Amino acid sequence: MLEGIPEKSETGRAVYDISQETSQDWWEVEALYDLCFAPGREALSSYRLRDGVPAVAELCLIARDEHGILAGAIRYWPVKVDETPALLLGPVAVHPTRQGEGLGGLLIHESLAIAEKSGWARVILVGDAPYYSRFGFSKLNDVTMPPPTNPDRVLGYALCEGAWDSVVGQVRKFS
Repeated sequence: MLEGIPEKSETGRAVYDISQETSQDWWEVEALYDLCFAPGREALSSYRLRDGVPAVAELCLIARDEHGILAGAIRYWPVKVDETPALLLGPVAVHPTRQGEGLGGLLIHESLAIAEKSGWARVILVGDAPYYSRFGFSKLNDVTMPPPTNPDRVLGYALCEGAWDSVVGQVRKFS
């Protein structure tokens, strides 16, 4: 059991085992991402920020159902906005047969709680504001992702008060 994560978490209808992703899970998680996202997902500019940079392992979570079948996954990567460290959330995916059960929200809430306890201050993602706003994400007006990212999809979440205040600039690889 991960500290801060119950062994089993309930969504509206199902119970899932939430755990940290391991190297043994990697291929299965990649297959889930391939299933859930369009071909060419790795061509997106956000993937260039991940190239050669290790994921933040303690925040990369998976959810398995009572039969051990992978139902969802979430990953995080360190990035910098100008010189300010941040977490890049994504991808997060839920198997199509499990969508609508609240599993994506569960993974987001659980991972944000761990990130906060771990001392991270801010999270950024590229996504749909109507979906992510219910978790507290909002548009970042002075932060830009590498092109060709739509600026309306650049969203941030403060893990502590004022975390995004005066943070401006280009998101770049963590070094």
